[in-house]
Amino acid sequence: MTTSFTPVTSGARLSDQVAQQLAAQIKAGGLAPGDKLPPEARLVEQFKVSRTVVREAVSRLKSLGLVDSRQGSGVYVNASQPFSPLNFDAKHADSRSAVVQMVEVRRALEAEAAMLAAQRRTAADIKRIRKAVQALDKAMAMGADGVEEDVRFHRSIAEAAHNPFLMGTLDYLAQFMRGAISVTRANEARREDFSTQVRGEHAAIAAAIEAGDPAKARQAAGRHMHNAIRRIENADPAFWSQEGERLAQPLVSGVLKS
Repeated sequence: MTTSFTPVTSGARLSDQVAQQLAAQIKAGGLAPGDKLPPEARLVEQFKVSRTVVREAVSRLKSLGLVDSRQGSGVYVNASQPFSPLNFDAKHADSRSAVVQMVEVRRALEAEAAMLAAQRRTAADIKRIRKAVQALDKAMAMGADGVEEDVRFHRSIAEAAHNPFLMGTLDYLAQFMRGAISVTRANEARREDFSTQVRGEHAAIAAAIEAGDPAKARQAAGRHMHNAIRRIENADPAFWSQEGERLAQPLVSGVLKS
């Protein structure tokens, strides 16, 4: 069976765009159970991306149970999928509402992650969180968007919670969270007061975890997400027409929805 794909573009994370197209083909029956995925070289050529991007996309499909590797043979569409991927359908939500709703999900998960991290963090966890804060501050100082550094900061906190189910949930949601984080960070970068608030909120979360204060860590993480929503609601309308709509598209379109 010959399957063609559209080259991906900048905006959403490239590997997410590749994974979305592959998943859509599988769900539509273009790639049936038992079918072998096209060779890596062909996917690289069709999507116009690097091998690393293709491998990350295939890894995402494996984590969702859509495909499986056969040693020495290739990657095949799974004949059976005992666990269905979560179904996000944000197509009927405007971009601002979709971002706010995702931040609400983050608030529920990350406040609890911060509380558990304060209870269970090790010296290595504290070192990793400090390093993530420094990397984020450096990215901001250099004028970068800091999206990946922001993701790593929050992931370092989740790792300190030492709960594999929580980590698995956050790893899955990361593909959607990146879209929301891209929007919030782009909006915050437009105003110095917003950027200052975010740095202070991150520092408060890290300090509470390091101090081993679960209640304060939970409160600080929840406040950070609450304030992120407030900053989105107070965003300049021009931001949405110029940048916000584009950055929110992967979230609104339902990346990898079933």
